[in-house]
Amino acid sequence: MREQEERKRLNIDRLNQIINMAEDEMVKLRKRYEAAVQERNDRGIHLIERNEEVCIFYEKVNIHDQLLREGAVSMQEQDENIRVLNLELRELQRQIDLLRKQVPEKGNIENSLVESQIELTSTQERLYELEKKLESPENKGRVRLLKGQDQNPDKLEEDCEKLEERLAEQEQKLLEKELILEEESRLTERLSKKVELGQKDTLHLAKQVNEYQRKLQDTTRKMMALVSELCMNQAQTMQLQQQASDSRAAVEDGYRRLDMGLPPTDDAEIEWQRMVRDDEMKTARQLKKQQAEEDAEQYTVPGGITTTAEPRPNAYIPDDLSELPVPRPYGALAPFKPTEPGACMRHIRKPVVKPIEI
Repeated sequence: MREQEERKRLNIDRLNQIINMAEDEMVKLRKRYEAAVQERNDRGIHLIERNEEVCIFYEKVNIHDQLLREGAVSMQEQDENIRVLNLELRELQRQIDLLRKQVPEKGNIENSLVESQIELTSTQERLYELEKKLESPENKGRVRLLKGQDQNPDKLEEDCEKLEERLAEQEQKLLEKELILEEESRLTERLSKKVELGQKDTLHLAKQVNEYQRKLQDTTRKMMALVSELCMNQAQTMQLQQQASDSRAAVEDGYRRLDMGLPPTDDAEIEWQRMVRDDEMKTARQLKKQQAEEDAEQYTVPGGITTTAEPRPNAYIPDDLSELPVPRPYGALAPFKPTEPGACMRHIRKPVVKPIEI
C-alpha cells in the first residue's frame, strides 16, 4: 500500500513537473505570440507608411506628368510663335529688298551731289566776281545804252490794254490749271490710299499664301505617309493571302493523307506523341502530388507539426493487476529506441563472433 502511494506521489510529482514545463512552455509561447503580434503590428504600420509614401510618389509622378504635358503644349505654342515670327521676318526682308530695288544707287547720287556742290561753289565765286565788276565805278562798260525811240501815250495805252487782255487770259488759264491740279491732287490722294490698302491686302494675301503652302506641304506629307501605309498594308495583305493559300493547300494535303491512312503532316505524329507524353506526365504529377498530400496528412502530428519520423510510443500499459489497463504516458523518462542504420553502415564489416573459451 505504501509502495502504491509512493508510486502515485511520484506520478503526481512527475505530472506536476510536466504541467509546470507545459506552463513554462505556454508562457514562452505567449511571449513569442505577443512578440509576433507586436512585430505584425509594427510591420502593418510600416506597410501603411510605405503605402502612403507610394501614394505620395504616385501623386508626384502625376504632377510631373502634368508639368511635362503643359511644357509640351507651351513648346508647341512657342514653336508656332517662332514659325509666325519667321514668316514675318521673311515678309520684312522681302519688303526691304523691294525698297532697295526702288531706291536709286547711292554712290551715283553722292557723286552727282559732290559735283553739284563743286559747280555751285565755282558759280558763287563767278557771281561774286561779276557783282564786283558791276558795282565798280571804274568799269566804264557796265552801262549799256538802249537804242530806239519812245512811243507816244496813245500807243502805250493801246499796248497796256493788250497786255491786260493777255494777262486776263493767262489768269483764266492759270485758274483752270489750278482747278485741274486740285482734281488731280484729289485723285492722287485717292490712288495713294488705294495703294496703301493694296499693300495691306498684299501682305494679308502673302500670309494666306504662306499658310496655304504650309497646309499643302502638311497634306502632301500626310498623303505620302498614307501611301506608304497603304503599300505596307498591300504587302501584308499579299503575305496573308499567300499564307491562306498555303494553309488551304496544307489542309487539302492533310485530308488526302488521312484518306490514305497516314498522319495529316509529318510533324503531326510527333506532336501527338508529345501531347500524350505531356498528359501522362501531368497525370503522374497529379498522382505524386496527391500521394504527397496523403503522406503529409499521415506524418502530421497533433499541434500542426509535420515530421517524417516514425511514430514512437509515448505511453505504456502498466502490468500492475491492481490498476486498470489504461495507457499511461512515459513523461520525461521514455525508453530509448535506436534509429535505423544509415547508408554508411555498408562500409563497416560485421564483427566476427569468437567463441568463448572457458
